[in-house]
Amino acid sequence: MASVKDKPKAKVNSKAKYSNETYLFWYESMQLMRKFEEKAGQLYGQQKIKGFCHLYIGQEACVSGAVSALTKDDSWITAYRDHAHPLALGTEPKFIMAELFAKQTGSSKGKGGSMHIFDKEKRFFGGHGIVGGQVPLGAGIAFAEKYNGTKNLCMCYMGDGAVRQGAFHETLNMAMLWKLPVIFVIENNGYAMGTSVKRTSNVTDLYTLGEAYDMPCSPVDAMSVEAVHEAVAEAAERARNGEGPTLLEFRTYRYKGHSMSDPAKYRTKEELEDYKSKDPIEQVKASILKYGFATEQELEEIDNKIKERVLEAVKFAEDSPYPSPEEAFKDVYVQKDYPFITD
Repeated sequence: MASVKDKPKAKVNSKAKYSNETYLFWYESMQLMRKFEEKAGQLYGQQKIKGFCHLYIGQEACVSGAVSALTKDDSWITAYRDHAHPLALGTEPKFIMAELFAKQTGSSKGKGGSMHIFDKEKRFFGGHGIVGGQVPLGAGIAFAEKYNGTKNLCMCYMGDGAVRQGAFHETLNMAMLWKLPVIFVIENNGYAMGTSVKRTSNVTDLYTLGEAYDMPCSPVDAMSVEAVHEAVAEAAERARNGEGPTLLEFRTYRYKGHSMSDPAKYRTKEELEDYKSKDPIEQVKASILKYGFATEQELEEIDNKIKERVLEAVKFAEDSPYPSPEEAFKDVYVQKDYPFITD
């Protein structure tokens, strides 16, 4: 997926908050996430994808709106619901699909699977299976940027269940103490696996957890890609000015279960349909048509091209070889020569 900066010259509508290139980037990136995840779910049902698989359907604006607000030099890290982030950053869908198939050509050489997608070139540092384990790592990446004197920052995503981890609170304390350039994002889709937030926490407005550390924090309607973009842009400006971290609570919703093995019987059909009525892709589509940035036919052509890319990714994954047995012993250790270590 090309970045906003790679798009043709912007068309401007005085009534629109953003240009056509931005709206079309949002539409294309979110549609790619949606179609990729729908196909992944289908392939999982056919047992072509195995193991754990957590889909992002419904939460697309959480990533697309953030990508448009940041630069290619910023870093990203997230939990195990991680297919969408690299897609929006420009990772080729075929490498992610091959990783889901556990193939040698996958983004992690077929060794990580769905929960451990990485792309160093796009500065996407995972994909982490341990709940909350990526939170201190995100602060560490931000520490490195500050230490090296850059203006770059780290976007650190987590689920609403991760805020129960002690590492979350330790990290927020250190990040604020050292004024690290990190944006902490709680993707609050209402449920930690099958348990609602209100059953696991006395604090249901999760963004207020930042107040204990005097950290700037706010809730964000993450069914709106515009709202995500604006919140991230504001937090990024603070980080680049040396003012430290921000905690954002992205209030979003997943249309599917926690994972492919979850029938999601803990919520009502009415609740699901209510969120679907606020679908982020449909909202952007409506804005594009309203402002005359594209026609229905042009959007349909975009949809068809995305479907083709996803099908090409599936073929690439199916045609790719599995890793050789010897691969199990590679990438385990890094050989380093230290002058202070002797035999």
